[in-house]
Amino acid sequence: MPRITIIETGLVNPQARERHGSYPQMFERMVATADPSVGCEVVSLASGETLPDPTTLDAILITGSSAGVYDDVAWIAPLEAFVRTAHDKRIPTVGVCFGHQLIARALGGTVRKSEKGWGIGRHVYRIAPDNGLIDGETIAVACSHQDQVITPPASARTILSSGFTPHAALLYANGTTLSVQPHPEFTADYADALCDLHRGRAPDALIEAAKTSLTELLDHATLGGVVTRFLVQGGS
Repeated sequence: MPRITIIETGLVNPQARERHGSYPQMFERMVATADPSVGCEVVSLASGETLPDPTTLDAILITGSSAGVYDDVAWIAPLEAFVRTAHDKRIPTVGVCFGHQLIARALGGTVRKSEKGWGIGRHVYRIAPDNGLIDGETIAVACSHQDQVITPPASARTILSSGFTPHAALLYANGTTLSVQPHPEFTADYADALCDLHRGRAPDALIEAAKTSLTELLDHATLGGVVTRFLVQGGS
């Protein structure tokens, strides 16, 4: 059974971490829900650890982060090179939120802070037909971001989209690279806590609407299953 290497690029607020865990722990729970037989290991760039050789890994999952992919952070350029090597060598790779944006930028896309402002709470995304990974017409998942993929790489197909986030998930032509903007690893409780952390940065009305939206059905298990199968089965 392949082992998933989780690349931790951001740290959960210490107070929230006591209750909800770290981002890798959230992903480990997501993976265990989809397939309890799958093992995970963690490389924490956010805590100063260094990247392994991607060609020695079975599968790679890149987490979210409070950093922007355009920020002057020492590990971002090495992570982009790591992604390009994994992509070229067809190592199954998934990026979520920051990871989604990082993969797009590393492979030739454009990422920047959106003039639309913060996307928080439950968002509903249209599913591209015949994408080979996600069934149905729409999927509802919590998000928390201001940066967006503005122009995807030429090798990427948009498979999830919304009016707020036109390129919410990208499937790459090599068949072993996938990225998603929303967070299948979040619980509704953690997404709600994140809304509160945005107070003072996002309008109060947006925060309250986002918190209300999280009381509705979320399809996190569905998208989490897609991500896990993609990594375990070696891509699409």
